[in-house]
Amino acid sequence: MAVVAAPIPHGGGVVVPTTEVTRSYRGLWSWITTVDHKRIGIMYGVAAGTFFLIGGLEALVVRLQLWVPNNTLVSASTFNAMFTMHATTMIFLAVMPLSVAFFNFIVPLQIGARDVAFPRLNAFSFWVFISGGILLNLSFVLGGAPDAGWFGYANLTSKQFSPGPGIDFWILGLQVLGISSVAGALNFLVTIINMRAPGMTYMRMPIFTWMSLITMILLVLAFPAITIGLVLLMFDRHFGTNFFEVAKGGDVILWQNLFWVFGHPEVYILILPAMGIVSEILPVFSRKPLFGYAVMVFSGMAIAFLAFGVWAHHMFAVGLGPLTDAIFSATTMLIAIPTGVKIFNWISTMWGGSIRYTTAMLYAVGFIAMFIIGGLSGVMHSSPPADLQQSDTYFVVAHIHYVLIGGSITALLGGIYYWFPKFSGRYLNETLGKWNFWTFFITINMTFMPMHWTGLLGMPRRVYTYAPELGVTTLNQISTVGAIGLAFSILLFVVNVFVSLRYSPKAVADPWDGATLEWSISSPPPIYNFAQVPVVHSRDAFWAMKYPDRTEHGDLPDGDGTGSPHAHLAPTGHTGQPAADLVEAKPTLIHMPAPSYFPFIVAMGLVIAGSGIVFTFALTPVGILIMMAGIFGWAFEPA
Repeated sequence: MAVVAAPIPHGGGVVVPTTEVTRSYRGLWSWITTVDHKRIGIMYGVAAGTFFLIGGLEALVVRLQLWVPNNTLVSASTFNAMFTMHATTMIFLAVMPLSVAFFNFIVPLQIGARDVAFPRLNAFSFWVFISGGILLNLSFVLGGAPDAGWFGYANLTSKQFSPGPGIDFWILGLQVLGISSVAGALNFLVTIINMRAPGMTYMRMPIFTWMSLITMILLVLAFPAITIGLVLLMFDRHFGTNFFEVAKGGDVILWQNLFWVFGHPEVYILILPAMGIVSEILPVFSRKPLFGYAVMVFSGMAIAFLAFGVWAHHMFAVGLGPLTDAIFSATTMLIAIPTGVKIFNWISTMWGGSIRYTTAMLYAVGFIAMFIIGGLSGVMHSSPPADLQQSDTYFVVAHIHYVLIGGSITALLGGIYYWFPKFSGRYLNETLGKWNFWTFFITINMTFMPMHWTGLLGMPRRVYTYAPELGVTTLNQISTVGAIGLAFSILLFVVNVFVSLRYSPKAVADPWDGATLEWSISSPPPIYNFAQVPVVHSRDAFWAMKYPDRTEHGDLPDGDGTGSPHAHLAPTGHTGQPAADLVEAKPTLIHMPAPSYFPFIVAMGLVIAGSGIVFTFALTPVGILIMMAGIFGWAFEPA
């Protein structure tokens, strides 16, 4: 157990850690053994960003192959591997873990906690995730990447049609990533439910924390379905069972049901954190409390509930029958209502506000615009006759990218610009940031808007070439140019991060006049987060501390309280220093969990054991022994 002495005198904060803690937080080994939720969040962000770049390169290969009809840049098999790994990487290795990076860093700070409920389980979750991502990408050099599409539809994934190890890597990678996701979700469920600061009732929690909580519930409930499907597929491929072999009594539709019972809640697992991020950014840069807080919370719950009742709209083309189609059509239309409620509440939050168009705010507003476009095409898919025409065409590709790139990634980038001072203690450059936003916003539309017409003209998804007579060459070329521009925009973002980390001025604790508790401590936060656990008396807890004389409707004074518009420089009674400077805090001894290498060992043992299905079954007992040794050490390690 590590103990830190944290005296916080009036006028400045001083952290005096023990020698053990100081030594353990230096060098590469400190990152491998860390159980600090903030460091784990940073590692998730860096790893997910790296996988995002890899997935983007795969997408560029796909787009360049489609530049002209009958192109031969890559073969059909390589093209299949590229679009399969692109989708798998973006969903499971980029967007999801980028959200997890925010969960790790921000949620404990927002609820006034010093750590997560299970710090070592948190570290274990990260190392399992990184191992699963590496395994998936090793398939390129160890026998061939998976090439059956990210849906993994049976029986394209059978030994008959995919005899190589690619699908085995895909099965193993997703199983490992599922373990990581469920472990992390259970950890954050317990953290949010049990570790909130005194006075932080459920209806005082920040909206991002609420959306995180709902996402954790979806993860715990949705992942078992795909886990079962992957186990059945593994048994078909390696142990002679016939769950999906039609000639032997199996059913390929069973896979579709298991996959999409997971797959559609997965869409909301990806988008709900983005909605939470936007719901934090808009009030701060509009200087207004979030409009309709309670409605925003309950609409998030409604989305999660309805998410489990819409999966078969992905299966309208398989012939489920008119009654089933009608039911799932109605539920799909119904889920647009709580989503629309959120959009109107975001617009109402901005309405009449004192808006500051920072880069983070631009991304938040851009998210609303892009998500509306993706949502409208989603409503079109809820109609079985329309979906029958659009299914398996590029119209669906346009829809999902407007939701996940125009939606999730746009909001996540906004969140990075918003919380980067808290992550790093530095500011991202606003000039580069605005260039980044506008190039991103323009090229997203340039890339994906033409795909609506490409699909309506009849171009199928997942084909590596097309005939010139189809009349989609120009549209494909516009999309490809847009994709290259999108890559340039992401490059601008990467440059901004590296330049800002080196040259940007140090950030104050509260650069934006934030509303929630993470802005009440230094940037970056100390190891223990809060010297004194805060006591919460209302929503927007930090605003309530800084502005005790807010109106009964929660309105904030203009600017800095004196009529000045420069609210980002100094709110009333505040100088950008930690909130501890506003009140005298007493020295205290804080017990924090010590670094541990056992989560890393257990994760490696788990991955080695699972690797037996790809390489040789002799690895399985070796991995189990390593895992058991790690669990033994973990169990008897001091808390």
